[in-house]
Amino acid sequence: MGLRKRQSAEKIKEAKKSIAFAKLNSCPTSPRKMRIVADSVRGKKVDMALTILKFSQKEASGKLEKLLISAIANWQAKNEDADVEQANLFVKEIRVDSAAMLKRLRPAPQGRAHRIRKRSNHVTLVLGSQTIDS
Repeated sequence: MGLRKRQSAEKIKEAKKSIAFAKLNSCPTSPRKMRIVADSVRGKKVDMALTILKFSQKEASGKLEKLLISAIANWQAKNEDADVEQANLFVKEIRVDSAAMLKRLRPAPQGRAHRIRKRSNHVTLVLGSQTIDS
């Protein structure tokens, strides 16, 4: 490997150390309901986001809280020597995408049937760290 390529790879590796992510696939909640909770924590610091999720009444907040804790653990695995409080972690990106739908039929009057779509979603949460220059 050439010198320039190695230096470029080292820069990319260093940049990736400051971010960590976690994914939640096929969560049986509609994406619309999950996005309401996700929008409330986007861009917030990690401790503030955990507080918001802990005291939220929505069912989706429990699943997102668990996902956020997983992302923090992933960040700690990458940066063993660093401290979470010192790193200034924040929710850099949170994306809720639609997943597979379960299609069911509900009986309707006069021999008809109505389609019921049970939606699910995929959530991707990315944490970033802000470096404070003194």
